[in-house]
Amino acid sequence: MTTTTAAPATRPPALTLDERLALASLAMDDRLATAALAVDVNTAHIPVDPLPQITIPLPPAAAPTPYRTPLAALLHRARVRIETDGWARGACRDEDGRRCAIGAIRAEADSPGQADDASALLLDIVRRGFGGDTVPSWNDAQTSPRPVLLALSRAADHAHNHNL
Repeated sequence: MTTTTAAPATRPPALTLDERLALASLAMDDRLATAALAVDVNTAHIPVDPLPQITIPLPPAAAPTPYRTPLAALLHRARVRIETDGWARGACRDEDGRRCAIGAIRAEADSPGQADDASALLLDIVRRGFGGDTVPSWNDAQTSPRPVLLALSRAADHAHNHNL
């Protein structure tokens, strides 16, 4: 009787992390390709209506300001807002989006405190240069936006010159 002994079983060498990741990546690529093909086959009978074109107006680009100080920059932005959106009397903002001087300042301010500071500075300019008691009453008394834009420019220059 002859006996044969089996050779001891040898294990294949262990795979490195990079090799295991490469095999997993190939397996996932195969699964994704199969799933994509299944979606294409299962939805081939569905008619496709063209999507309507949706256009969203882009917000206007912020106009560069020639001023470095916060209040001067705010007053300049308020002037630009009135120039682009239009000037209003009798309300901070009307139904068409036009704004009065105070409404433009509030729209452009980073905080209520900053809006108050800019409004106080504008009031000082209006009282000294235009003879108004309050900014809203003075704004409503104007017949065109020209004096309002001029007052905002003067206030911005004043804030810039005094580092406000």
